[in-house]
Amino acid sequence: MLYELLYPLRLKAHWLGGLNVLRYIPFRAVAATMTAMLMSFVMSPWFIRELQKKQIGQVVREDEAAHHQVKRGTPTMGGALVLLCMLVPTILWADPHNVFVWATAAVTAGYGVIGYLDDYLKIHQRSSAGLAGRYKLVGQFLVGGAALAYVFMPRAGLPADWLEIRTHLAVPFLAFSKHPIVLPGWLYISFALVVVVGMSNGVNLTDGADGLAIGPVIINAGTYLIIAYLTGVTFSGIALAKYLNVSPEVRQAISHPDVHFSVANYLDIPAIGNASELTVYCGAMIGAGVGFLWFNSFPASVFMGDVGALALGGGLGMCAVLTKSELLSLILGGVFVVEAGSSFLQTTYFKATRRITGTGKRLFLRAPFHHHLEKLGWPETKIVVRFWIITILLALVSIAQLKLR
Repeated sequence: MLYELLYPLRLKAHWLGGLNVLRYIPFRAVAATMTAMLMSFVMSPWFIRELQKKQIGQVVREDEAAHHQVKRGTPTMGGALVLLCMLVPTILWADPHNVFVWATAAVTAGYGVIGYLDDYLKIHQRSSAGLAGRYKLVGQFLVGGAALAYVFMPRAGLPADWLEIRTHLAVPFLAFSKHPIVLPGWLYISFALVVVVGMSNGVNLTDGADGLAIGPVIINAGTYLIIAYLTGVTFSGIALAKYLNVSPEVRQAISHPDVHFSVANYLDIPAIGNASELTVYCGAMIGAGVGFLWFNSFPASVFMGDVGALALGGGLGMCAVLTKSELLSLILGGVFVVEAGSSFLQTTYFKATRRITGTGKRLFLRAPFHHHLEKLGWPETKIVVRFWIITILLALVSIAQLKLR
C-alpha cells in the first residue's frame, strides 16, 4: 500500500527523490520487519491483559506432566496478534499487485480462521479436543487448494517465468536446469497442497513448549527470505560494471541499459521474478515472530494457540511452494517434519498393533517427539534450545546447497 501510494510521488518534486528507495525489496523487507516487531512490542502487553480479562486461558489435559499443569490458564490465542502484526506490515510494504503475496497472505489468514475456531471450541468447552481433526483438514485443504489454484491455473496476469516452471520440482544440491522433476499439473498441485497442509500441522504439533515453535518459524522465515530474494533479484549491467574488476572492454560491453544479470541463473536455481516480493512477507513474519518470542519465551506469558501455529505453518508452506523449495522444505523444516512424523507413526503403529494383537503398542513414550524427550527427563528449556540449534544447522545446510550443486 505504501509502495503504491508513495513511490509515484518521487516524480512530483526533487526533494521527494528519496522515495526511490521504495523500489528496492531489501529496504521494504527491513521496513516490514521493523514495523511488525514494533507493533508486536507495543501491542502485546495490552493484548495479554485483554486475554486475561476475558479468561482466554490455556486448556491442559489431566495426563500432562506436572510442569505443564502449572501453565493451565496462561493466556492463549496470542497467535491472533502475531497474524495482525505480520499481515498489516505485509500489506503496507509489499507490492499490492503481486499475486504470490496475496495468495500467501490469504492462506495465512484462512488458516488463522480455522485455528481460531479450534481455539474457541477448546476454551468454550474447557476441553483440549477443539475442532475435530477431519474438519480442520477439510478447511486446510479447501483454503490451500483455492490459493494454489489461483497461482497455478494458467490465466492472464501470471508471470511468464512462473508459468514455464510452475509444475517443476527443484531437487536440493542438484542444478535446476539439468535435473528438474516435471509433474502433471494435477499431480503437482496435489503434492503442493500436501506440503502446505503438512507444514501447517507440523508447526502446530511443534507448538507444545515455551518458544519451541516460534524459534524454528523465525529461522525458517529468515531462510525463505534469502531464497525468495535470490530467485527474483537481477542486477543491471551498469551497476555491476562499477564494481567488477574486469577489463575496459568487458566493462563497456556490460554497461548497457538492456543488460541484466540474474542471480538465480548464476546459481542455477528457479528464476521467478515475482517470488522476490515474498521477501517482504518473510520479513514481516520474522518481526512478528521475534516480538511474540519476547513474551512466549520461558516462562511464557502467552501461548500462540492454533490460530497462530496453523497460519504460520501454512505461510511457510506457501513460501516453499512459490520459491520451488518444496523438497528443500523437508530439510529446512526438519524439526516440523520429525514432530509431525512421530505423531503419524505413533498413531499408525498403535492402531496396527491393536488390530493384530488386540492391545495397542507405542513407538514413543509419547508423541509428538518433544513429549517423548520430556518423558525421558529432558528439561523443557533444553529441548527448546536444542531444537533451535538443530533448525539453525538445517538452515545453514539449506543455504549452502544454493551453491553446492
